Amino acid sequence: MVTSRAIVYSQYGEPSEMIKLYKYNIPDPSENEVLLQSLAHPINPSDLNQIEGVYPSRPELTKELGTNDPSAVGGNEGLFKVIGIGSSVTGFKIDDWCIPKNVNFGTWRSHAKTTENLLVKIPNTKISKTQAATLSVNTSTAYEMLTTIVNLKPGDWMIQNGGNSSVGKDVIQIAKKLGINTINVVRDRPTIEELKQKLYSLGATKVITEEENNSKEFSKTIKDWTKGSQVKLALNCVGGSSSTGIARKLSPNGVIATYGGMSKKPVNLPTSLFIFKNIKAVGFWITANSNNNPQQKLDTINQVLKFIQEGDIADFETDKKIIQLNTASDEEFLQSYKNAINDSKKSKQLIFYE
Repeated sequence: MVTSRAIVYSQYGEPSEMIKLYKYNIPDPSENEVLLQSLAHPINPSDLNQIEGVYPSRPELTKELGTNDPSAVGGNEGLFKVIGIGSSVTGFKIDDWCIPKNVNFGTWRSHAKTTENLLVKIPNTKISKTQAATLSVNTSTAYEMLTTIVNLKPGDWMIQNGGNSSVGKDVIQIAKKLGINTINVVRDRPTIEELKQKLYSLGATKVITEEENNSKEFSKTIKDWTKGSQVKLALNCVGGSSSTGIARKLSPNGVIATYGGMSKKPVNLPTSLFIFKNIKAVGFWITANSNNNPQQKLDTINQVLKFIQEGDIADFETDKKIIQLNTASDEEFLQSYKNAINDSKKSKQLIFYE
């Protein structure tokens, strides 16, 4: 038996104010059960939206863990290590790495127990804990957007805003592997040239600022870059004028796909783009894809793993909050999560257990 420390919430609201620490005992695994210890997990926007009560897919609040009030454990994505297996388990052994197969697993906890059919084994060579802990959302989103929305072929062009986001950088690297040219829009800043060089080192074809993106005249420059090739796809995670700008860069019959809205402004598309260029606007949600086609999710994970292990997707920097499992007090444990939630507004956050 092990004692798990979990970050739970029983009401919806401001995440840093809603979360609580809850400790519960987990019996030894039986038959087809697997006992897990957490290694790392991200703090994703969707995790916070669930606690706020505004995300379409949310875990049910229950008393399953023995809480006084119906509660849920935070987190959808994360990396675990196997520390115990039931007598009927054949697909896992002690010290294997794995990730949850489905969303709403509740990854914000030190230990968990589930059945082996709800886990996906992850190789622990040629891949970092950071990459393994984040591949089922961000990296998978990047891959599926490039391969399922339109038929992109080597030599084609696409454009995206949020080029410096976690998904944006994965898009750059996967597109390079697939032979697709990328135009990447980023916010202007004093260190813009340094940022451009970082994205070029990942494989970006072109990097432009939001000011350039919003300039109608700059479209002429893009035509010079593409030399007659089609800009078939625009990926939008910002909204507002940024979405208008990337949509204007599309070739006739192009598609703009929205997978986020960081500006919290509506997607604003001129009528003329629909009438005279016949563009299409669609949404993309990796959770819906995974629920509708579980096999596609597994195929995506396997392909993304191959890219990572072959060195096509580089490891990336994050702000790591490290929890020492054996020595951290309950107060320190909870505060690590509160700090990560607050800091997630500035940079990508990961919780690491050591």
